[in-house]
Amino acid sequence: MQCIQRQPKRTKSEELLHNEKSKKVTRLNVKLLGMEGNTDLQFLLVGGDLLKVRSSSWKKTRFYKLQEDCQTMWRESKKTFKSNQTFSIKDISAVRAGRQSEGLRKNTEEQVEGRCFSIIFKGRRKNLDLMASSEEEAKQWVTSLGKIMSNMENLNSQQKIEHWIFNCLRKADKNSDDKLSRKELKDFLHQINIEVDDEYAEKLFLECDKSKCGHLAGDEIEHFYSLLTHRLEIDTIYGEYAKTTGFMSAENLLEFLIKEQREEATLADAHRLINKYELDDKAKEKQLMTQDGFLMYLHMPEGLVLNPTHKAVHQDMSQPLNHYFISSSHNTYLMEDQLKGPSSTEAYARALIKGCRCVELDCWDGSDGEPVIYHGYTLTSKILFKDTIKAIKEYAFKTSDYPVILSLENHCSVEQQRVMAQHMSSILGSALLTSPLGDRMPTDFPSPEELKGRVLVKGKRLTKLEACFGPEETAGDDGSFTEEEEDDKEEEEEEEKKAKEGKKLKLAKELSDMVIYCKSVHFNGFQDAKDNLGFYEMSSFKERKAMALAEESANSYIHHNVDKLSRIYPAGSRTDSSNYNPVPLWNAGCQIVSLNFQTPCNDMDVNQGRFLTNGKTGYVLKPAYMRDRGSEFDPITLTTGPWLQHKMLHLMIISAQQLPKVNQKKTSIVDALVKVEIHGVPADTAEKETPYIGNNGFNPMWNENFQFDVYVPELALVRFVVEDHDSVTDNDFVGQFTIPFTSLQMGYRHVPLLNKEGDPLPSAGLFVHIMIMDA
Repeated sequence: MQCIQRQPKRTKSEELLHNEKSKKVTRLNVKLLGMEGNTDLQFLLVGGDLLKVRSSSWKKTRFYKLQEDCQTMWRESKKTFKSNQTFSIKDISAVRAGRQSEGLRKNTEEQVEGRCFSIIFKGRRKNLDLMASSEEEAKQWVTSLGKIMSNMENLNSQQKIEHWIFNCLRKADKNSDDKLSRKELKDFLHQINIEVDDEYAEKLFLECDKSKCGHLAGDEIEHFYSLLTHRLEIDTIYGEYAKTTGFMSAENLLEFLIKEQREEATLADAHRLINKYELDDKAKEKQLMTQDGFLMYLHMPEGLVLNPTHKAVHQDMSQPLNHYFISSSHNTYLMEDQLKGPSSTEAYARALIKGCRCVELDCWDGSDGEPVIYHGYTLTSKILFKDTIKAIKEYAFKTSDYPVILSLENHCSVEQQRVMAQHMSSILGSALLTSPLGDRMPTDFPSPEELKGRVLVKGKRLTKLEACFGPEETAGDDGSFTEEEEDDKEEEEEEEKKAKEGKKLKLAKELSDMVIYCKSVHFNGFQDAKDNLGFYEMSSFKERKAMALAEESANSYIHHNVDKLSRIYPAGSRTDSSNYNPVPLWNAGCQIVSLNFQTPCNDMDVNQGRFLTNGKTGYVLKPAYMRDRGSEFDPITLTTGPWLQHKMLHLMIISAQQLPKVNQKKTSIVDALVKVEIHGVPADTAEKETPYIGNNGFNPMWNENFQFDVYVPELALVRFVVEDHDSVTDNDFVGQFTIPFTSLQMGYRHVPLLNKEGDPLPSAGLFVHIMIMDA
């Protein structure tokens, strides 16, 4: 067993030298981040004591400060032998002022509201609940963290790479002498995800060691950096169009935009790009673009794979609500699995921030007359209904202004249903839709535009909607609905529920009256729905039933969804909260295809890709042939019609940049390969992959060509997946990006990569060439 040794204490002179070096490193990082003189950054670099809150009895003072790399927060641990803990600014999803987290609401008093704040992390990492010594100090922490997060997000690609490389070099410089030995150079290459043989490392070292002194310093390290980041593929492209004394003129750039990027560009567009992205002021004055400026443009929105005009709302938002695919969540309250995982209001905040527009609330009787939300008959934890409604009010319209649907699974007594109605009314106020728009009985849904900023309730209703416009009438019977109508719960629970609750459930009029455009009804077949149901009466379908209908009666399902809303939810057997493939259900026109947002997987990636465009509003307009009552479209048989627009996708996977390590061991290097998947109608579904490039996750190059036939482009999605090849077990996931086929930009494009949770991987990306032609 190894002895644990304390670090020898530095002498006074060593401490002074160490502090001076640390200040120098900090100054360089501040400069690289473009934050010189920023008081918020200085505040974080000084740091301070905060009270960390875990429970009502566990509240301990911890010292937090920003490290000299200006991107890592450090916390001093009071425990002997325990390493000091850190987290990256890049791992923070949000910083929330006040007692907004469940932990702070539960474990602190109301009077300290102004001193509290929470750091919310990406993925499944727990919140960090903190309390400052004063309200002013808490505000300063929240403001300062927010400022540096925003700055990190807004760095251009060049700044990100320089900052990252600089800090990797610093870590490799073990003895902090501002020089790199041969061994330190090899360590550095490992850090940035490259494994090279000794012969190549030696060759690289000798090429840069101009002073022949056995280490690299100053300009030699800069030369090494330029060799490392040099991109031959950009040389080739730039060289072909830089016809003005070795530079690109505005005319040369225009030729590139028209010929390669297939854009309808003008000379004014070329001038705009030069003024926006050229780094060299002298070149900019002459309206020339250097290779550095050209690379900068290729990394910016204009040079990315996603059509920049599709990032904003670009679709008609005045169609009826049921003419849109709607981003929807199942068991929204869960953070993990549906057997014993924690329930949390934070799960609602996360889903809504991701653009989700339909959230689910499983409501049960709670103690003290307060309804609770949890997964019934399981060990999942419980949250208060009123806290959930507060969280929904807070986050409903942060990402999207368009309507939010509350899908109620109501298992409560009449008394607690009245409490639910009271909470929704008092907390949501005027945002809650409690009567139809207009002064007469509608014949169709209002549009997302008309419902902006509104919250709709989906659930049982005692009367038809027509009753709102007639004389006051009582419920059709004794105010109850039969258990068989309650179609929304999984089959596995039915028998148990019937035994516990009896065959009938009573419904409170106060709650019933809040259901306007989304009345839950049992599905008795397409003909019955057409003959007997109002447009506002909608059914929820179990995954298996919906998949069978989408496969066997796709055209009938499409017709049904021209007039009605359909909600699909995962099978009850998915106790691990796994997901199903949403694509066949979108192909059948289903609008509310609910997935477990808490579970990262391929299906959630595809869902995120579907709702990537149209301003991430959570609403995507269905193609015209899926909104037509006479449509003959069938995604399975695929007869001739306006949907058939056969395209050829020619795709070249050129290279990748700065792929993250899957395994953080020093010796672990990514063996990168790229898969390209087409998701859409069965005729379009396809997958192809490149060979793997061994021992290089920093700048692997493939130059691999693929060709795909796409018959129904309006329903197709393209998914780029990077994996770490493994010859023994399954490949490891590195990153992915999914995009609607109709949002692809042609030409030479960078593809940003997202991690498992759907968050951007800083600096990582693919470089591709795309050509789309009529077949």
